[in-house]
This record gives sequence, C-alpha cells and structure tokens, in this order.
Amino acid sequence: MTIRNHSKVCLIISGCLILAAVVLSVCGLGINQGIDFKGGQSIQFALEEAGDTKTILDITSAAGITDAAVTVQGVGNDQAIIRIPSGDDLEAVRERLIEGITATYPNARFEGITAVSGTFSTTLISNAVRSVLIAAALMLIYIAIRFDLNSGLAAVFGLLHDVAMMLAFMVFLRSVIQMNSTFIAAMLTIVGYSINNTIVIFDRIRENAKKYVTDSRVTIVNRSIRECLGRTINTTLTTLVTIVLLYIMGVDSIREFALPIIVGIVSGVYSANMINGYVWAWLMDRRDIRRGRKPVVTEEA
Repeated sequence: MTIRNHSKVCLIISGCLILAAVVLSVCGLGINQGIDFKGGQSIQFALEEAGDTKTILDITSAAGITDAAVTVQGVGNDQAIIRIPSGDDLEAVRERLIEGITATYPNARFEGITAVSGTFSTTLISNAVRSVLIAAALMLIYIAIRFDLNSGLAAVFGLLHDVAMMLAFMVFLRSVIQMNSTFIAAMLTIVGYSINNTIVIFDRIRENAKKYVTDSRVTIVNRSIRECLGRTINTTLTTLVTIVLLYIMGVDSIREFALPIIVGIVSGVYSANMINGYVWAWLMDRRDIRRGRKPVVTEEA
C-alpha cells in the first residue's frame, strides 16, 4: 500500500472543524454542559420497577424543568438519577418533580440529593486543563529523552489536536451528549491512547532513519507508517468494537463515557498516521535549514 503525505490537507480539515466549533460556541451553540460544570442538583430515586428515560423526561418537563438530564440504571433499570440545573425556585421545582415521579411510579422512593456548586465546576475545569497540560509536558520530556526534542514537539502537537477534536465534536453532538465529569476521564484516557500510537510510529521512524540515511524524512515517515499500518488497524478495530458495543448497549452514564472515547480513538489514529510524523519531518528539515544544511529530497516511498 502506498502512503502519501496529505498532512496539509488533514490539518486544513481539522482546522476547519475546530473553527466551526468555535463559531458555534460564540453563537451560543457550544458544549452542552451538565451540572458537573454548570452547577445544580442530582436527585436519586429508587423506582422499585423498570423505569423509562422518556417517561421521566416527560415528568421533568411537566415540572417546569427544560434542561434536565436523566440516567436510568440498576440491575432492572429501577434506579433513576435526575440532574437539574440551578435556578431561583429550585426547592419548588424539586417538590413538583418528586410528586410527578411518585404519581407515575407509586412505589418510588426518594433517596437523596447531591448538590454541585458553581465553585466545584470551576475547580473541575481548571483541574482538567491542568491535567492535560501536565500530561503534555511530561510526555514532551519523556519523548525528547527517548527520541529527540522535535519528536516530542510533534507528539504533543498531535495530543493537543486530539483534545481539540474531542471538544469540537462535543459541540457538534451537543444534542446527543452532555459534558460531565466522565468527559474528563475520557479525555485523559485518550491522551494516553493516542500518544501510544504516536510512539510506536516514531520508534519505527527512528529505526528507518538509521537504515535509510539517503532518503528524505517524508519518505521515511511514509515507509514507517506503512510498516505500522497493520498493527494500527488491528489494535484500533478491536478497541473500537468494544467501545461501540458499550455505547450501543450501555446505560446513559456509560454512553457519556463511551462516545468521547470513540471520537478520541478515531482522532488519535488520524493524527498519529496523517499528521504527527509529517510535523516531525517538517521540524527536522527546518532545523537543518537553520544550521545551513540542505534537507534531503527524494521521491516518496
């Protein structure tokens, strides 16, 4: 199979998707934030019978709640968690909700309320950003030591690209999924997964750079990606099959985790094979030019 350098086209596509997400966010159609980020209350019920998400959403609408998130879980789908945002008349809304649930599910028991303050949501966001930046810095140091500084910069560029793509698709899929604390777990999982793909390819690039010293770096990247392609396809498909099944068959709380993971896996494979290696080649060629050496140019393999 012939591999070609389409990194510029791929970067343009990614840039357009991220820019579209930014425009939507500016227009008020950004990420659908759950109460973990906006603040609010999580109300738990033991229904004592199988619950239905649509039925409970109808109850929340009748109680005057237009932005509720419902999770039905438990062995027999007999537990319901209703997340409602903060409001001026939260206590009255909560009482109407309890009345509606007990009217539809006579044996239902109110089990408690967990409140999430705006301070907690601000802390959650800052911790998430800090975690990604620390992970990126540590990976840059590790890859710079194991390979070279430009490999580390290219890998971190791909890592930040994958996080940005996950955030962009959270905007595009705002009607399907809310951003809650599970998204942070998914994002950090993908940070580790995508960097693993990149390191595997960079390891092959290092071996081929020593073996084919007269080839251009782009040619070496093409050859390395082609040699790793079978491994990439096999590992990605086996992982995707599992996560997609979790999304299809899992409860709502599992779907909130699985959907960002699916997006992140696809984005990670895309960046590792179509972008990161070519960013490394570009950085290395620029280094040669700064040092007064002309980069090697050969036909792409």
